[in-house]
Amino acid sequence: MISIEGMEFFSYHGHFKEEQVIGTRFMVDLFIQVDTGRAERSDSLHDTVNYLSVYQTVKQEMEQKSHLLEHVAHRILKAVHARFPDVTDAEVKISKLNPPLGGKIDRVCVTLSSDDIYE
Repeated sequence: MISIEGMEFFSYHGHFKEEQVIGTRFMVDLFIQVDTGRAERSDSLHDTVNYLSVYQTVKQEMEQKSHLLEHVAHRILKAVHARFPDVTDAEVKISKLNPPLGGKIDRVCVTLSSDDIYE
């Protein structure tokens, strides 16, 4: 399991019009299952998933406006599986920081796994 945690983005996701104009901060944690056996022996980046490429894939999806975190999470998982065929399973957690829900709330989160997108 490889995890890339605490990726922070300023994006424009949200149901309310203001959220799509003003934007807010999001945190993304991604866990990917991939066979690391070759990389463990070779110590070569070519034998594993490149973390930078994974980050860039997540970033591209976070830059596209959506109304729902569920939709963003779904797109991230689809993009990861499409771009990195060696990934056998993945889970993504997206946290919207300081959501506009009328009170003090640290974050709201959505977590999806590969199983969720292929049902």
